[in-house]
Formats: sequence, C-alpha cells, structure tokens
Amino acid sequence: MLVALTTILVFNYVDRVALGILLQNIKTDLALTDTELGFLSGLGFALFYSVMGIPIARWADRGNRVAIISITVIFWSIAVAACGLAGSFLQLLLIRICVAVGEAGCVPPSYSLIADYFDRAERPRANAIYGMGGAIATVIGFSVAGWLNQYYGWRTTFLVLGAPGVLLAAIAWSSLKEPRRLARSASNTHQNDLECGEDASSAGLAEVATVLWSNRTFRHLLLCFSVVLLFLYGVMQWQPTFFVRSYGLTTGKLGTWLALTWGIGSLAGSYVGGEFSSRYAANNERLQLKMMAGAVALSGIFSIFIYIVPDRNIAFALIFVSFVGLTTVNGPLIATIQTLVPRDMRAVSFALVFLVANLIGMGLGPLAVGMMSDTLRHWAGEESLRYALLALSPGYLWAAWHAWEASKSVSDDVALAADELEHIRHEYIQHG
Repeated sequence: MLVALTTILVFNYVDRVALGILLQNIKTDLALTDTELGFLSGLGFALFYSVMGIPIARWADRGNRVAIISITVIFWSIAVAACGLAGSFLQLLLIRICVAVGEAGCVPPSYSLIADYFDRAERPRANAIYGMGGAIATVIGFSVAGWLNQYYGWRTTFLVLGAPGVLLAAIAWSSLKEPRRLARSASNTHQNDLECGEDASSAGLAEVATVLWSNRTFRHLLLCFSVVLLFLYGVMQWQPTFFVRSYGLTTGKLGTWLALTWGIGSLAGSYVGGEFSSRYAANNERLQLKMMAGAVALSGIFSIFIYIVPDRNIAFALIFVSFVGLTTVNGPLIATIQTLVPRDMRAVSFALVFLVANLIGMGLGPLAVGMMSDTLRHWAGEESLRYALLALSPGYLWAAWHAWEASKSVSDDVALAADELEHIRHEYIQHG
C-alpha cells in the first residue's frame, strides 16, 4: 500500500517540479511577464487545488478512498498532457486549473489511509517514506524534464509527463485495499468500524475547523507548514530560472544538478526525519518537533548564502544541505497531526491543512517572487530574481519558531486526544 501511494505521489508532484525548469521557455514562447508566470505557477493553481480538496476529502472520510485516488489520477494525467497544447496564457491557465482539481484528490485520502494502516509509533516513518515521493519527483522532474525540454521543447515534455496516468490508475485500483470494505466481513465488526471510521458520523466542515483551531499544537503546526510552503514554493518555482539567468546553464545540465541536490537532499532529509522519529523518539512528539525546528532553522541560514556566494558549485552544495533540513518535517509533522485528529475527520482535516497551507504557500510564494523580481528589474536587471529569492530565504526561521512553540504543548494535546478516543471507544462499545 505504501509503495503504491508513494509511486502515485511521485507523478502527482512531478509536473509541478518540471514547471519550474520550464518557466523560462514558456515565458519566451508565450511572451509572458514574471508576474504572469508567478500567477500561473502559484495562486492560479493553488486556489483550485486547495478549494477542491475540501469536497473530495469529505467524500474520502465517508467513501472509498481507493476509488477516489484512481479516478483523480486519470483526470490529472490527461490535464498534464494537455498543457503541451496551450497556445496562450489563458489557455495554459485553464488547463493548469484542471490539473489542480485532479491532483487535489491524491494527498488527503492517502494520508487518511496511512493513518489507518500504521499506529502512532510507526506513523512518522510511514509518512516519511510517503513524503519521499516528492523527493523522487524532484529527481525525475528536473532530470527528465530538463533534457526533454532542451531537445524536444516544453510542449513535448508535458505530453510525456502525463502519459503514465492509465498505468498509475490501474496500480491504484488493483493494489490498494480500502479497510472500510474489509471491516464489513470481519468478525469483530464493531471494533474495525471504530478503527477505520465506518459508520462514524461524518463531521461537518465547520465542526472540523472548530475542533482543529481549538488545539494549540495544531495551530502552530498549521502555521509552520504554511510558512515553510510559502518560501519553499516561491523558491522551487523560481530557483531553476535563477540559475538559467544568472549562470547561463542549459535546462538539461541544470536539471541534472538540481536532481542531485534537491532530489538526493530531499530523500536524505525525509529518511532522517522519519527514522529519527520512529527509532529514537517513538511516541515522543515533543522531541520530534524540537528536532524539526532546529533542522528548519539551519536550512533558513544555509538558504541565505545560496544567493550570496559567487560560485554556482558552492550554491548547489548549499541547496543540498538546506533541503536535507527542510524535508525532515515530512514524517513528524504529518504524523503528529494524524495523532491529534479524530479518525472520522482525518481526510477533511488534511484538506483544510492543505487549503490554508497551499493558498499561502503555493498561491502566494511564486507570485510574490515574480512580482518582486519585476519590481527590482529596473535596478538589478537580470539579477533581480537573485535578490527576490534572497529576500525570502530568512522566512524559514519564522517556520522554525512555530515548530518550537508546538513542541511545548504537544504532549498535553496528544494525551487529551488519547483520552477522547478512549471515551468514544467506550461509548461505541456500550451502545453499539
């Protein structure tokens, strides 16, 4: 199950990674400004990706998560391939909106399934493995898209990236199992229903939001995640263009460098974060979040020097180190939220998390960099993008502060969540 979900996440994420390395060619071909590119890769995508995640997640909290994932895989794959047919900014924007709607059906149902299959101690490692899908997508997106774009153009690149959709949907449908269906035929039906959420009342959106926001730890984790994505997405979409403009790299060579630095660094960070949390800090969310805060803070410091050093090789080395630190959050942050949130609210909870985080991060990050770059162009010329990215880099320290604050209250909030679950279990058995 975990391997299948991770494979699907790779292709869910790969087109967004590839878009970053294709922006300069799209800009030239369609005669776009940096602000238009920022809107295209940022708010124009994030708004629909985030909002559509809510109804899909409510469906996932009550229905067949395997079917949801399978259907949305085919939809987003067709839309990704169609990006190569766009002839104007408006056409490409509308197609990217379709991609966003489809890709919104991947992550919340997947996190909900992972929480059902793995207990509290194993969730950080399981989520870290799942999070490696983003790192693998980085390797594929940069290396494959870089060379495809260099030899065949950005249109063919999108067609190739969208092609595996049918195979992915078949993998999902044939290999994933919905535990709610399995629970119906089990002898201990009531216990399984409680664990998997079957027949549980599906909480309304307002109720879920109220429950989550009343939790101090959750508030800080949501803000930590949102701030990380704000600066991460701003950097992710524009950093490849920075190396093209400031160092004159071709997309093929640049893609290889970024695959080795972003990709391998992200894989290492995800592994370290999950392994540390499950092996050395199992059931100790306080220590996990302190580790995460330190890693993110160090990443922010290293990120600043990427745009100051004069040598591109040193800059790539700094990218590697910064991404090792940033991706340690994949395991402990998501696992802590899974432990804090009631079972029948998990998919909707993650949809709300991604609604807020992606609107702030994916929506505003690339747009802010694009607008800042256009504003600075009259002063810095082609180096305006360097200074725009430099201005965003210290923001990771803000995210680290929220992680540290969450560590102060997490032990009490996890204990409270366990007490509430035990109360629900007692009431279910007594009246079931």
